[in-house]
Amino acid sequence: MATYILMTKLSPEITSKMKERAKIGEEWRSRVKDKCPEVKFVSHYALLGPYDFLDIYEAPNEEVAAKVSMISLSLGAIKAESWTAIPYHRFIELIEEL
Repeated sequence: MATYILMTKLSPEITSKMKERAKIGEEWRSRVKDKCPEVKFVSHYALLGPYDFLDIYEAPNEEVAAKVSMISLSLGAIKAESWTAIPYHRFIELIEEL
């Protein structure tokens, strides 16, 4: 499976509900698990900066990764980007193939 990075920025309406953050996060995780059962989460971070959260996960393809982003958008994110992540050792191998 490929590795993806999900960068999420929440809407002001969601960020104003900090006391409900755990409940909202669990709803998101439950929806991803239901709609994308093949996704395996590696780690999850809250951020200080232009994005609110960073998730590292594995998915079989970019269509499933797109679903993860769309689920985030449907639950109050104003921005959700899934980026492909290539392991560093594989990146070096690709360079050597050039």
